[in-house]
Amino acid sequence: MNKMRLLLVLLVMAAFPVLAQEESAQEVSESLRKRNEIDQRVYQLAIRYNDMAVARTKLMELLERNPTNSRYGELLATLYFDTNQFSSAAISALDVLQINDRSIEALEIAAYSLEQIGALERSLTQFERLYLLTDDIFALYKSAYLQFSLKKYDETMNSINMLVKNAKSSEEKLGFPISETENQEISMRAAALNLKALVYIEQGSKEDARKAYQEAIALEPNFKLAKDGLAQLK
Repeated sequence: MNKMRLLLVLLVMAAFPVLAQEESAQEVSESLRKRNEIDQRVYQLAIRYNDMAVARTKLMELLERNPTNSRYGELLATLYFDTNQFSSAAISALDVLQINDRSIEALEIAAYSLEQIGALERSLTQFERLYLLTDDIFALYKSAYLQFSLKKYDETMNSINMLVKNAKSSEEKLGFPISETENQEISMRAAALNLKALVYIEQGSKEDARKAYQEAIALEPNFKLAKDGLAQLK
């Protein structure tokens, strides 16, 4: 009987640490939730009052406290991007992609920010991934343009041909400057053909470039950039 009683006492005593651990975990979880809610409210107030320094600080605290929540990183990268802090935007967006490699927002910010700071190879990688995930033909055009800038002419031609064949390229528009204060809206297909002409020029194929310019102008008769390019070939 004494042995049985002793066994029951030991079992009860053994259960106490487990219960204490569960209560402690619950308390930590509740404390974390409350701190998150407070920081989220402060962040929203900072955004409302246009206090970006406080907003960034609160996002950093939330991110440090919740390292697997990619949303805080996306918001932080957006704040950096919107204030033209492109290096910080790129790094924070790339950090998000380490957690969630399918974050469209992080991919966009990383792609544009890396381009802004001159990291064209890394920017190209992000635009290519963005196109594969979204089928966004603007991301495909940016890929083609960066491929051209990096002298990857075979890849550029492949991207251009994909653009020209895409039905959406005749509907989607791009803005091209025609003066210091005025832009011209041009179809993505005509823009792709203009880029194709530039590739041909780089490769020394003036006649092919002429045909590409003419195709672009046939689609957009007032396409100033293509008309200027064609005139320079004569």
